[in-house]
Amino acid sequence: MTIVVAYLAGAVFGLGLVLSGMTDPAKVIGFLDVTGAYGAWDGSLMFVMGGAIAVHATTGRLIRRRPQPLLDVSWHLPTRRDLDARLLGGAAIFGAGWGLAGYCPGPGLVGAAGGLTGAAVFVAAMLAGMLVEHAVLRAPHASPTSAPAVRDERLAGA
Repeated sequence: MTIVVAYLAGAVFGLGLVLSGMTDPAKVIGFLDVTGAYGAWDGSLMFVMGGAIAVHATTGRLIRRRPQPLLDVSWHLPTRRDLDARLLGGAAIFGAGWGLAGYCPGPGLVGAAGGLTGAAVFVAAMLAGMLVEHAVLRAPHASPTSAPAVRDERLAGA
């Protein structure tokens, strides 16, 4: 049942990305170009963000009032609240990549699945970056403070 719900949620998310124009790099870059230096600024994606915020604001608190999720035994919410160099550096790299390519991971995966060549190249580069991160920051020679372990309660008993 969990896999079916995950698939349906992903399908709805992907459909929303396609309908909103988030899989069109030109639209995303037009939104990110707030100065209009490369053409007219396109603020229409603010409605996508506004819709997402409205849905989360109205349902997020209601859902978390439940003692546990519907399809799991406990909530898996982040506990860290600090801002460190890795988080800020990763956010900067993410933003630079989004601005240069017009894709972020979700729309990139949807576009690649839809046969868009540029999205497939983006996803390949993203996967290569993930492999490099894993090899460099999580290798045995990396310092313990450079890559803090993430504890997942679901795997604790495994």
